[in-house]
Amino acid sequence: MGLIPVQRNGLPRTQRLVYKEPDFRISHEADNMTAQDEMPEDNTSPSGQVADAVRGNWVDRLAPPATRPYLRLSRADRPIGTWLLLLPCWWGLTLAMLHDGQARPFDLWIFVGCALGAFLMRGAGCTWNDITDRDFDGAVARTRSRPIPSGQVTARQAAGWMVVQALIAFLILLTFNTAAIALGIIALIPVAIYPFAKRFTWWPQVFLGLAFNWGALLAWTAHTGSLGWPAVILYVAGIAWTLFYDTIYAHQDTEDDALIGVKSTARLFGEDSPQWLTGFMYATTLLMSVAVLAATRAVGADILPTVIALGGPMAMLAHMRWQMARFDPEDMPGLLRLFRANRDAGLLPLLFFAGAALV
Repeated sequence: MGLIPVQRNGLPRTQRLVYKEPDFRISHEADNMTAQDEMPEDNTSPSGQVADAVRGNWVDRLAPPATRPYLRLSRADRPIGTWLLLLPCWWGLTLAMLHDGQARPFDLWIFVGCALGAFLMRGAGCTWNDITDRDFDGAVARTRSRPIPSGQVTARQAAGWMVVQALIAFLILLTFNTAAIALGIIALIPVAIYPFAKRFTWWPQVFLGLAFNWGALLAWTAHTGSLGWPAVILYVAGIAWTLFYDTIYAHQDTEDDALIGVKSTARLFGEDSPQWLTGFMYATTLLMSVAVLAATRAVGADILPTVIALGGPMAMLAHMRWQMARFDPEDMPGLLRLFRANRDAGLLPLLFFAGAALV
């Protein structure tokens, strides 16, 4: 931060000051940037590529240029968020199949419909987030290259794109049963609130968890026709998992967030983050294990499906322990890698749940 004296209209040099906004990327250049030519000084590449997008992603390489800003709003160039929204859906579906011992042809559509819905609703939710956060995003080095603050699209255009995505997702939702449709509509509440949570609470990751894990409730209900306690417990386990991975993610922005007044669990925990992350890790494992036990009570005397399904939270625990061994809040590229690694962490329970359901 610097104050530069200037002379205008005959005023003495010490009576008039111009504020020069600091560029906080300079002190972190070695940590946050791979190369100067990959991220220009204004953090917006000539092609409009977003700073934290996966390098060489299909949007930047293959999508028609006119569609790229809208696909970037949907985070199609950063697929990890779609995975994190989708995996709880598939957990809920496979655990429901294990619960009642039934696998019907319509379950295949639930599986596919959840994938399509996750892509669309993640896109709509991220577009809404970018509309509400456009001023904040312009002040943070990692996010100022997003389509709205970088000028690729206007807020009005983004709003139109959000509505299109939400309407298509709603048409998919209408193919499910009435209870699942009702849950899908209710899900809009945490989705709408989340972008504002960072303004009024130190725990915005809880609101993200409420929104991102709703699919566990919806997919369970789409299969069984009603909501059950195993799905609710699984939902809470997913919220604990979200607190784990999104706290890791939020550590990338703690300095910029402090300057603009954005709250997060990463800022709240500070140096105590490893202890909190460990707590979230074990809470995820315990709650998911309880959900499995609650779901398999009706399976009968055969204990094998329960044992196989319990391997899911145990395998996920091993992966999260692997992440904790590599957690370094000062290693920005490492934090992003760990965050993205949670796709694999979330796939592990799915494999065990599906295997148990097939036994």
